[in-house]
Amino acid sequence: MNETRANAFEEVKSQIEPFNQKGVPITEETSFQDDLEWDSLTVMDFVAAVEDEFDIVITMNQQAEIETVGQLVDAVQELRA
Repeated sequence: MNETRANAFEEVKSQIEPFNQKGVPITEETSFQDDLEWDSLTVMDFVAAVEDEFDIVITMNQQAEIETVGQLVDAVQELRA
């Protein structure tokens, strides 16, 4: 993992923490649905927080494809580029 991606991972991880009610360890493979067990409202709140933090817009199509933390990190990097 290069330094820029590692930084993006840490930034995304810090955004997840307030929503991580179960204290699940966050890795690249952590699944929002299976591991964190977020409902749709939590997902919407989290996406809004990420969009605000990184000044990006994540479309509904992109959201549907993002299942893991690593995929979100990739999307954030792509959208910030």
